[in-house]
Amino acid sequence: MYASNGKGSIIRLVSGLLVLVSVTLSQLVSSYWLILTVLVGVFLTISALTGFCMGAIIFRALGVPNKE
Repeated sequence: MYASNGKGSIIRLVSGLLVLVSVTLSQLVSSYWLILTVLVGVFLTISALTGFCMGAIIFRALGVPNKE
């Protein structure tokens, strides 16, 4: 798996899991968990429009390789 730029993108996997977990927690615990879903959507939109991806920076710092 690569941090970004590929079918095995960890960023896409983590984003999808965060949305699923936050929606589940909003139903089971508190509706405030939907804030996490909104933040994921905002960061994905910023990434699509500007090319700046905070997730890629974090994963590269953790040593996850980036597919060129």
